[in-house]
Amino acid sequence: MIRLARLAGLFAAILIAAVPTLALSQDALPSWREGRAKAAIVAFVQKVTTEGTSFVPVADRIAVFDNDGTLWSEQPYYFQLGFMIDRVKVLAPEHPEWKEKEPFKSILEGNLAGLASAGEKGIVELGMATHAEMTTDEFSKIVTDWFATARHPKFKRPYNEITFLPMRELLDYLRDNGFKTYIVSGGGVEFMRPMTQKMYGIPPEQVIGSSIETKYLLEGDTPVLTREPKIDFIDDGAGKPVGINKFIGHRPIFVAGNSDGDYEMLRWATAGDGPRFGMIVHHTDADREYAYDRDSHFGKLDKALTEAGTRNWLLVDMKADWGRIYSFEDR
Repeated sequence: MIRLARLAGLFAAILIAAVPTLALSQDALPSWREGRAKAAIVAFVQKVTTEGTSFVPVADRIAVFDNDGTLWSEQPYYFQLGFMIDRVKVLAPEHPEWKEKEPFKSILEGNLAGLASAGEKGIVELGMATHAEMTTDEFSKIVTDWFATARHPKFKRPYNEITFLPMRELLDYLRDNGFKTYIVSGGGVEFMRPMTQKMYGIPPEQVIGSSIETKYLLEGDTPVLTREPKIDFIDDGAGKPVGINKFIGHRPIFVAGNSDGDYEMLRWATAGDGPRFGMIVHHTDADREYAYDRDSHFGKLDKALTEAGTRNWLLVDMKADWGRIYSFEDR
């Protein structure tokens, strides 16, 4: 009986000792192909989570991610622009003047080239017409309903399925290692917040984005927040590090983007003391997704692409480094 008890204890000790090894042997990033990119990510996470000179306390393990083109696709146009296009069509009967007014005229005629020529000014005008003069609750419901029914023009699937599986794995991997993950995007903050928990496991309070002015009002005796047709904050380019400082209050140690709109965020985050990791998703797969960089109207990657090597930012080659891009792909 004593011998059996000793054998049982020995067996239990062997199992306990083996648990860390088994956990480490599991692939936390299965959609990433073995290679330099995956190895660099794993090496950085192991370095900052292992006791030693490069160890980073949990409170300082902040990771920020751009959204458009980094966590979900942004071609043939930004998802939020797709939302605006659909909203214009819904609201058009109330605005007969749009038949002759750009950029609304181009949308109603299906002229995407004309819409593109409207530039930033035209996009802002679309945003004010389709995003404002309603309560925050009303807008959240409209966005949620749109995501439930709208389909991506290329893949003919719901937009909430057009997220990058390798990046979702990366978010989970970082969180499993004590990181707090944020979205820092040029997209509208209230356009993203209804969906980010379900899509990425990122709660609304950890989403930073562009915003329009919001006011407190009473409808009868009911307090509401109303969305005004006026820009409050643009969270793009140099606005991204400003937004991080304002809303997070920590300089991130891990930053991921995909375009020149993320350049200043990459510069600022990786310029801090201690271990830092900058990463750029390079869209190189025209068959499974899209291939674009320096000349794209959406997600232009030029300056950041040129400087990635000298600034030690990891350039992730989508075609070479990702075994799967979307969860609906065949294994």
